[in-house]
Amino acid sequence: MPNKIRALAFDFGASSGRAILGVFDGDKITLSEVHRFSNDPVDLHGTTYWDTLRLFYEIKQGILKAKLAGGFDCIGIDTWGVDFGLLDEFGCLLENPIHYRDLRTRGMIEEAFKVIPKERFYQITGIQFMELNTVFQLLSLRKYRPHILERAHRLLFTPDLFAYMLTGEQHTEYSIATTSQLIDIGTRTWSDEILDKLGIPRRLFTDIVPSGTVTGMLGEDVCAECGVESVPVIAVCGHDTQSAISAVPSSEKDFIFLSSGTWSLFGTELDAPIVNEKTMEINVTNEGGYDFSTGFLKNIIGLWLIQESRRQWAREGQSYSYADLERLALEAAPFRCFIDPDAPEFVPRGDIPTRVQEYCRKSGQYVPQTVGEIMRCIYESLAMKYRQTLEKISACTEKTYGVIHVIGGGVKDTLLCQMTANACNVPVKAGPIEATVLGNIAVQLIAQGAVRDIAEARQIVARSETVRDYLPDNAEAWEQAFKKYIGVTA
Repeated sequence: MPNKIRALAFDFGASSGRAILGVFDGDKITLSEVHRFSNDPVDLHGTTYWDTLRLFYEIKQGILKAKLAGGFDCIGIDTWGVDFGLLDEFGCLLENPIHYRDLRTRGMIEEAFKVIPKERFYQITGIQFMELNTVFQLLSLRKYRPHILERAHRLLFTPDLFAYMLTGEQHTEYSIATTSQLIDIGTRTWSDEILDKLGIPRRLFTDIVPSGTVTGMLGEDVCAECGVESVPVIAVCGHDTQSAISAVPSSEKDFIFLSSGTWSLFGTELDAPIVNEKTMEINVTNEGGYDFSTGFLKNIIGLWLIQESRRQWAREGQSYSYADLERLALEAAPFRCFIDPDAPEFVPRGDIPTRVQEYCRKSGQYVPQTVGEIMRCIYESLAMKYRQTLEKISACTEKTYGVIHVIGGGVKDTLLCQMTANACNVPVKAGPIEATVLGNIAVQLIAQGAVRDIAEARQIVARSETVRDYLPDNAEAWEQAFKKYIGVTA
């Protein structure tokens, strides 16, 4: 390859965002972070919003800093799933997009089931039922704020909204669309049946484009403000989970992954969805990925439990680093109590440590008292949940997996990686940390013709990043503890 390709990736998480330059020399990808910023929800009169215009300001700061770092040839954006902005007929935001942790969707799943039976709903979409899904956010709007839907002309998911702000073009990328639970997985288009029965206007939705589509060029206003030349804006896998899956450094077609961050996404990649009574019963999701692959996975509350506990203790005047919390957990006695990380009380922001204690009290277990005991309970419960999910995924696919690929920010949590290997009794390969960014960049490189396909991209990621191995330990003790976990969380 005569010239290096410089791809600019914007990666938004629930608490922060980054602009990272990926330079591909034909063999490896080298990453450099040029801009990092916080992503702080704003509570106002009982509603939790994203500060979207501020985040767009940070995107422009990232573009400016990337120019100063040597420039870039293309841009891709990935974010969390399900959330969206509504535009009027003039292309203006009607209101700041609302956060998926807002409480407006309570009871909306039950409302939906009154007009679409659960079995039919799952048969159409193949998506895990979660109150935060786009379809239930829209149902809440129709029920409680119908005037907003009446004024809305277009709906754009978060990565597509930012791309529209950069280019002026309105498109919907496939992977982010599937997080909505509004896509018919058979036709890969919006489900008219769901839209009609729930009274959601069809006009809101744009055409769906495959991951890797060039959706526009950087607009003149942004170029003038930042002093850059126009470059293609590429619809990478807009959902960060699917970007991360694109970077799993596996040479095997059948692999199991744990994308570990605020959310834990545990699953595998398939050529086609699996939708049947068993997958509905365990509430597994069939999310769209690159080249119309299927991310067959479970969404699990992940490091959120640790992150929000740390914030709660900070609110109480106790400052702990993540290293402190890991050390205190290690010092606490093992296997004394467990929680179900996906219990609904752990979804909202707030006092997670007290909720952990209350869960243990109600389930007749030892109630953790110290910071270390609470952290030990959270760590071990997450590892047990991964074991339970591994068994369910294996049962659905009728495959066994000899290694778990842990990717994402959770790779830095060495205690959780080791506990995952212990609980699952399967070796863990941890890395890359920047899987989401690498997947984002990989799809940009494919779109630019610099990389042949996703298989080659994964080989490049494997050459570019270091992976750490964790071997299972103390299998018998963990096996006995798993039985206790199942007993108190069933």
